[in-house]
Amino acid sequence: MEPITRDHTPAQRTTRRRLLAAALTVPLLLGAAACGGDDSSSDGKTELSVFWWGAEKRAELTDQALKLYTAKHPDVTFKTTWQGNQGYFDKLATLTAGGNAPDIFQIDDNYISEYAGRGVTLDLTPYAQNGKLDVSKFPESLRKYGEVDGKLSGVAMGENTQGLVYNKTLLEKFKLPEPKTGMSWDEFIDWAANVTKVSKLPGTQDASAVYQALWVFLRQNGKDLYAGKQLGFDEADMTKWFTLWKDARAKGATPTPDVIHEGNASDVSKQLIVTGKAGTSWVWTNQMPELKKNTDDELGLMAYPGDNSVQWARASLYFSAFRGGKHKDTAVDVINFLANDPEAAKILGTDRGLPPNTDLRKQVAATVTDPNMKQTIAVQDELGAKFGPNPPGVPPQGHSKVRSELIRVAEEVVYGRQTPEQGAAAYVAAAKAAIGAS
Repeated sequence: MEPITRDHTPAQRTTRRRLLAAALTVPLLLGAAACGGDDSSSDGKTELSVFWWGAEKRAELTDQALKLYTAKHPDVTFKTTWQGNQGYFDKLATLTAGGNAPDIFQIDDNYISEYAGRGVTLDLTPYAQNGKLDVSKFPESLRKYGEVDGKLSGVAMGENTQGLVYNKTLLEKFKLPEPKTGMSWDEFIDWAANVTKVSKLPGTQDASAVYQALWVFLRQNGKDLYAGKQLGFDEADMTKWFTLWKDARAKGATPTPDVIHEGNASDVSKQLIVTGKAGTSWVWTNQMPELKKNTDDELGLMAYPGDNSVQWARASLYFSAFRGGKHKDTAVDVINFLANDPEAAKILGTDRGLPPNTDLRKQVAATVTDPNMKQTIAVQDELGAKFGPNPPGVPPQGHSKVRSELIRVAEEVVYGRQTPEQGAAAYVAAAKAAIGAS
């Protein structure tokens, strides 16, 4: 599941930037240690450290898959560490800065450009070329979406797309129609306002701070979040976006500002759809099973409003290997195993998204019994037939800041401290600064 990573106070954001800066200078000093093959202990045993974020279920499944690798390679064992998504990248930066970077670590498109750009991640291109890392069964979009400046910096561990999840139990109780894929944004907001009117529960979480919703909206209007290493949008685009949600709030389609903030600040397990404070939430499709664990209500899943052909199959997250690790070849073999072994795929299922290997994806789809996983696969398959071109390339360095600044500025508009026009100007300036664009 993709994390909803939050930068909170200015002091916390500064600390994270300092940690990351320190972490990203370490690999540049590694010299010969960053090159070559594996070093083994005197008894021929190899222990690899693996670090990821996620819920308990992901930890259980990942541990099972790693134990399967050890069963097939008895000389390799693992030291595993996992935590919730809050604070994960602070911890990763601290480990890297302290010279204790994991041999294998989970990463997403918030940070892959930053870690790759400073040489933390091992370039996996030679392994893909010599066959030790097989990405031949990956969709082209997933293969390319792990590349940074021509280097394969991470292997996609799942594929997903944007999803709008809604409370079917609530709608059935009040005899309200379900939202439909293909609704325009205005039609969706009118639908949500009617849900509020009839049920007294806000029809939808305000999506003005949800970067993936903004991204889809921009693409539907002929723009994009990025154009290379520049922004792909301007103040006029952001004014339209903030005005859309100002009007939605005026119609009563959304919760109050404090509840909107609560939804923005919560991880997936506490989204408003499962805490009973809104009738819909804006998620990634692979998050459905985790959402369902936290509510007894039946949930539905659809595309975001508007033309869904602009949505795309994306890498939900990656596994990367540390360039300064002592067991790089083994680490790559483990990553290859997790992505391509049929037994590992059966264990991991769709927790990180649809399996990246399309042959194994069919296998998992045919054998999965969890109804929420089945629903996720069905929706992804339905949307996949309509997908258009992917955004060109992985987001640039500073993408995580672009996301957190959207939350900050959107909430200024939500609370009425800025107009949509003022918020648009502030956000474009902040997003440009985040990626170092002029």
